[in-house]
Amino acid sequence: MKNKPNQLWIIVIVLGWLFDFLFWKHTPGVNFAIFWTACLIAGFYLLLSNGHRPHRNTLLLLPLFGFFAAVTFIRAEPMTSFLAYTFTMFVLTIFTVTYLGGQWFQYSLADYAGKFLALVGSLFIRPITFTNEARKAQEEVETSTRKFNFMPILRGLVIALPIVAIFASLLASADLVFNQQLNNFIELFKLEKLPEYIFRMIYILVIGYALAGIFLHASTESTDEKLAGKDKPLIPAFLGFIESSIVLGSVVALFAAFVIVQFRYFFGGTTNINVEGFTYAEYARKGFGELVTVAFFALMMLLTLSGVTKRETETQRKIYSGLGIALVALLLVILVSAYQRLNLYEAAYGFSRLRTYTHVFLIWIGLLLIATIALEIMHKERMFAFAMLIASLGFAVSLPILNVDGFIVNQNIKRELTGVTAEDLDSQYFIELSDDAIPALVDALQTPTLPDSVHQKVGAALACIRNDRESNRQDQTWQSFHFSHFNADNALESIKAELDGYEVLGNEYPVTVIAPNDEHYPCSSYYYD
Repeated sequence: MKNKPNQLWIIVIVLGWLFDFLFWKHTPGVNFAIFWTACLIAGFYLLLSNGHRPHRNTLLLLPLFGFFAAVTFIRAEPMTSFLAYTFTMFVLTIFTVTYLGGQWFQYSLADYAGKFLALVGSLFIRPITFTNEARKAQEEVETSTRKFNFMPILRGLVIALPIVAIFASLLASADLVFNQQLNNFIELFKLEKLPEYIFRMIYILVIGYALAGIFLHASTESTDEKLAGKDKPLIPAFLGFIESSIVLGSVVALFAAFVIVQFRYFFGGTTNINVEGFTYAEYARKGFGELVTVAFFALMMLLTLSGVTKRETETQRKIYSGLGIALVALLLVILVSAYQRLNLYEAAYGFSRLRTYTHVFLIWIGLLLIATIALEIMHKERMFAFAMLIASLGFAVSLPILNVDGFIVNQNIKRELTGVTAEDLDSQYFIELSDDAIPALVDALQTPTLPDSVHQKVGAALACIRNDRESNRQDQTWQSFHFSHFNADNALESIKAELDGYEVLGNEYPVTVIAPNDEHYPCSSYYYD
């Protein structure tokens, strides 16, 4: 890039302007995916044109980038959107720091930390060093060539400006339409907008500068020549085998005793509730958070001990691996218990976002524990960071595929229809969900076999949602286009005639919907609180 420094700066400034064009006074939508896709394409162009070809392993990250970037304008549920934005940036970061080397799947946690810190440093330093190097190279070239003289252009502009101004004023007097357009153009340069222009220009330059640092880092610092701790451990093993075995064995014994004593309590289900006199809520919630916390910190303890424990003989390695496997196996039993408690709670009180997140999270942390056992058996402890990365990506991928809010609607309506418990359908909770839930609600409303009582609740929830959307509707630009919003609009339009049969009383608190059967439904769950 040193031979064509202007190419780099022109591209990054254009990307900075593109950010301003896509995001200034526009809510997030398709603009996020467009911007970072444009950055990726521009980066490929700059790097390939300068002979920097990506490692084939790095190219495996592109489908992940495409998936998460698409989710940002397909799903509207908050946690799903947050993870989509986060992992889009995370995948691009890994792509940058491993562009030439391609060893990202071999990174340890220390490698990730070190590579990310190096990238942050490049954002601040690399553009400056690159500019100095490019200027020196340019000076060497200019010694043998004639320098370009900018002064004639400047003199021409100074002479042309007053002449153009005179002719423009005469043409504006001759045509009212041209006069209006000219006034609109001049209005762009009014002084009251000067602070806005200065602010926008500053962040355009800052974004361009940061992107220049990213592209330069990928071209020079992404070779992965040496991975942390691969040849020599970062922290030499200092804890004796006996000490670690006592610690690990004690925890295993404690967990085993806990599982044995609480086995019936773990897996007794509704029978155990009746025997012990617990309610559903007490049984399901009691100790759930503590069990998950124990599983997490026990796993961290095992990984820490694995890194600092001396295992000098094959017998010691086998004993330590056996204790580690026993610990993880007991953790799996504890997680199964937590999972069952959550199932009971959901069966009794229905699904919510937090319960759904936890449900999916428990599955992936269970798979991570199984992977930990496999890595311990194969003596591939270094690959734990990769296993944790896969588990994190799996959790983030699962939520948009599941469609959290649509899943909640379907499961809670199904639970109401089966009549497992006496709890009524909480249709007010549907109102708090995102646009992702609306197609599922409309599908349920259009189900011929839906009982009248459930039909009225779902219809009232949709009437509340439509009223709220109409009251807070804003003009959406194409930069803010979102498929979830688009699909929700189409779904509501398809049942417009039926929803018109629900009367909305918007002059009282809370807003209330009167169903065709004269039942009143408040449009807020806080009314009951």
